[in-house]
Amino acid sequence: MGAELSLLDLVLQASLMVQLVLVVLVLASVLSWAAIFERSRVLQRARNAADDFEGRFWSGGDLSALYRELGQGEGKGLTGLAAIFRNGFREYARLRKNDPDDTMAVIMGAERSMRVALSREMDRLENNLPFLATVGSVSPYVGLFGTVWGIMHAFHALGNVQQATLALVAPGISEALVATAIGLFAAIPAVVAYNRYSNQVERLNNRYEEFMEEFSTLLQRQGRGASATTGQAA
Repeated sequence: MGAELSLLDLVLQASLMVQLVLVVLVLASVLSWAAIFERSRVLQRARNAADDFEGRFWSGGDLSALYRELGQGEGKGLTGLAAIFRNGFREYARLRKNDPDDTMAVIMGAERSMRVALSREMDRLENNLPFLATVGSVSPYVGLFGTVWGIMHAFHALGNVQQATLALVAPGISEALVATAIGLFAAIPAVVAYNRYSNQVERLNNRYEEFMEEFSTLLQRQGRGASATTGQAA
């Protein structure tokens, strides 16, 4: 039993190529876990911010007052629904001031502005997800490369002995299989996190788009009401 090798011994006695593969996989694993925790915080904040803004938006308050409140400090730091609302309402107010009679053009301009804000928000939420997908798909193959290389190195060493025994082959094969294990260790959490976060981003995207449609409907009603009032006054 004293001849048994620990995981550290297997790594230290591995060939240089296998050690390089292990370093790459460990580094990928560390970076992927950092990305996992970072995305978890970002998406949680995005959900909380969406809940908070929808509560304020549907509270029945004046939209102009909400816009002015969000616009304090030039609206810096706004994300999610707040940024989409502010961009849309700002464009709506600007176009309506320039051409109050063309309601459809005003609404279409506001929708385009909201689409731009939505695109920026999706880019922000999807940050680091491609990296997790890459780690999840590539790590097993990198580990397999290290395993194949290590086994080749182990069998090549047998050419220097007259009699091959399992005791001579086992350490080399064991150190080679460590690369496969580390590759799976790096890949599995990355794949799970990617699938989970992609689903959460998709749900947030659907939520943002539903808000945009509802907000556009409100703007249309507000624009038509204002046009009708202007017509009656005339």
